[in-house]
Amino acid sequence: MSELHDDRLASSAVRVLLKRDDLIHPEIPGNKWRKLKYNISTARERGLDTLLTFGGAYSNHIRATAAVGHYGGFRTIGVIRGEEHVPLNPSLAYATARGMRLTYLDRTTYRAKTSDAVISSLHREFGDFYLLPEGGSNSTAVLGCAELPAELKEPFDALFCAVGTGGTLAGVAAGMAAHQQVVGVPVLKGGEFLEDEIVELQQATYGSRVGTWRLEGDYHFGGYAKRTPELDDFIEDFDTRHGLLLDWVYEAKMMYALFDQVTRGAFARDTTIIALISGSVGVPEL
Repeated sequence: MSELHDDRLASSAVRVLLKRDDLIHPEIPGNKWRKLKYNISTARERGLDTLLTFGGAYSNHIRATAAVGHYGGFRTIGVIRGEEHVPLNPSLAYATARGMRLTYLDRTTYRAKTSDAVISSLHREFGDFYLLPEGGSNSTAVLGCAELPAELKEPFDALFCAVGTGGTLAGVAAGMAAHQQVVGVPVLKGGEFLEDEIVELQQATYGSRVGTWRLEGDYHFGGYAKRTPELDDFIEDFDTRHGLLLDWVYEAKMMYALFDQVTRGAFARDTTIIALISGSVGVPEL
């Protein structure tokens, strides 16, 4: 971990440490690897050589699954929400370059993606596969994410993380000490519904809600994969100050929320906060 030296934090006497999970692997960073690693071993145990998963056109999970398939010897299929647009955006172009086969579902069908009818249709088209949920969040993924707090050797009081589907928060919160809290920053507009999703993940994994955590839902900047000039200015300023270009889909919103909460006095003086950089801070090009 590294300490973030910033005069905006010094005036509040709050210390912020960066947990650079994005450095785990350039193509399978942070929470994506933590979510996938036990799912991969389960797929191998079941004798399945194909991974199928769901995501939007800018999904980091789609990219990471494609990379896992490339390096791990799996065929991969990405079921993308909406219609195909050519040329592909950088995320989907990367996925196909890593061998992923893309297929598309209209938005109405996509909303029913977990139904027996949709899954059966995908099996008829693609044969046997190991099914990974959208965002990779399931009980197996939660167990992988729960290993993270044991790596945090310095004392701290709170941890901030971006929230897409909730699996990372569900696991990290479960691994924390009783006096520590997790603050999740949904990147979706109206992301408050994720509270129920996270509770369900924890109940499925541990039998009950676990850990001390909350969501701060006012930092979505218009919704998933949306950005504003205010967010872009924050990203540019952060890069100038700290030499770290934050991913605008996830990490920039989380870090903006952290600074805003500190400025508003949400944390007492001498609080130590960890900012979890759990996704890629850039798009690997091939």
